[in-house]
Formats: sequence, C-alpha cells, structure tokens
Amino acid sequence: MPRPAVLRPAPVRTAPFLSALAATALLLTACGTERAGAGNAGAGTAESPSPTQVHDPGKDGVRITALTLPSASPSPTRSYSVSAESLARDSGIVAAYEVTNKGTETLTYSVIITFMSADGGAMANQTATVRDVGPGKTVRGTVRAGELPPTTPRVTQAKVLEVTKVPSSEAPAAPGTCPASGIRVSADKGDAAMGLRIVGLHLDNCGTRDYTIDGYPLLELLDVDLKHVDGIKILDGSHEITTGAGADESPRPVTLGPGESATAGLVWRNTTEFGTPVNVPYVRVRAKAGADPVIVTPNLDLGTTGKLGVRPWEKAER
Repeated sequence: MPRPAVLRPAPVRTAPFLSALAATALLLTACGTERAGAGNAGAGTAESPSPTQVHDPGKDGVRITALTLPSASPSPTRSYSVSAESLARDSGIVAAYEVTNKGTETLTYSVIITFMSADGGAMANQTATVRDVGPGKTVRGTVRAGELPPTTPRVTQAKVLEVTKVPSSEAPAAPGTCPASGIRVSADKGDAAMGLRIVGLHLDNCGTRDYTIDGYPLLELLDVDLKHVDGIKILDGSHEITTGAGADESPRPVTLGPGESATAGLVWRNTTEFGTPVNVPYVRVRAKAGADPVIVTPNLDLGTTGKLGVRPWEKAER
C-alpha cells in the first residue's frame, strides 16, 4: 500500500516584494529634501550636546558662562526638491549667562547676546530681559540662537554685545502685564534714514478706566549712569528737525478707553559738525504731569545738533 504524500506549504515569494520596497526607498531618498545627518538618526542613538564652559570677562555685570553647540553635521546629501525643512531651522545653539547686580537698588536688565563664527562675524543677535535683580544678587539664565539658515557659517562663540539696566520701579512693564497705574508706556526700535531718526512712544490703557492725556509726553534725558543730561533743547513738535516725516498733529486732549492706545514720537538728526557728539541712552518718560515715570532706552545719538523734537500724543488706530 503506497504511503500518502506529505503535504508541505508552498514557499512564500518575498524576495521580489522586498526588492520593490528597497527600490521605492531609494527613489524616495533621491527625490527627498536636503538633510544633514539624517542617515545617522535613530531611536536612542542621538546624544544631547554638553555645554562648554566659557571664560568671559563680561560687560556691566553680565557674562557668558557656557555655550552649547550641536555636533558638526556631515555634508548634506544632494536634493532635487525644496521644502520647509531645508530652510531655516532651530540651530540648537544655547548660551548660558549670569547677571550680577553690583549696585544698591533692584534693577531690570536688557542684554543683547551675539552668536559668532570662528572669524568673529555675527550670525545672530538675541535679547534677554532679566527683571528684578536685587542688590548683590546673581541671576542665571539661557538664551537660544534660534533659527539659522542652513548656509550660515558654524557658530563657535558668543559674547555680551550690549547691556542696559534701569531701576525696576521705572522699567517698562513686561509684555502681557499691566502696572497698577493702568497704563503701559514703551518705545519701539525706531527708524533711521539719511541721518534722520524717529522713535515711537506708545501708551496703552490696560486698566479699567478712561485715561486722558493732553499735548506732549514729559521727558528727561539721562546718561549711562542715569544722571540728567544738560545742554539739549527739547522742542514741541518736529518741524525744526525735519519736514520730510509728515506734519505733526496739533496737540489736543486725547481720552483713551480701556484697551485703547496712543502714540507720540522722538525725532532728531545724527549730524556731527563742530563740538562733542552727545549720546543719550535713556529717556525718562511721563505720559503727563503726575504720571508714574518709565525709563526707555532709545539710544539717542544726537550728534552735535543739541536738539530733540517731540511729537504730541495722538490716538492710535485700531
């Protein structure tokens, strides 16, 4: 009696299928975006870069203490298309800093940190605001270089570029906060063209009651030590400075309801002729007589003109 044949499962034909997958992967790679080091990425393989200690003498009580740099990336692969990933992306570069108040009153600091390449070229500037540093106290923090285009030279160093500091009781309010007075005063970064400078002053009614102003903001010019600066004539209006920036509004009472804003302006020329140029880093601003003072930092480079024009308050358009 013949023995029955043993039934065996048919072989699984996987090789062509796997080959097709491999070919598809190769095609996707060839048509993908430019990416540095993508082939080395994997779960559990990436290591966080360690900060490198920096011996920085610093400036005005502020110094860089450490710099975290990502590992150097291999050359990117050839790309045939462009996507958002191939444009600017977060660099992963972080500078650690410390602020030491050597004065006798509580200060708020604004610090500009510049990230540089090996040849000293500035690749990015970032600003950190450090509030309420008490006398003799040290506060530490970090600031990121942020997004950098992929063609940016490699950052290798960082330094403190500029430090401004004002008494915390007269510092501009933090974004999103409202002082007890119910009004928030600030200055913008301004505009400069052909030696003409214009910086806007902004007044926001962040309180719950109407607030009325009339005419011009009241100003006091201050030097680097926050001392009064003499010899500068503060003019009502800007017509003695320039006629090319538009006519001034006539001064009039302006009432701001909650949530409304007003603007004024500082106008000057950076003209240097005979004499010693005058630089005024700080301006103490009062929205009107009796208002709480706020110190802003417009950095007035007045040259030898001896004049600063002030535009009146006017209601801002919503």
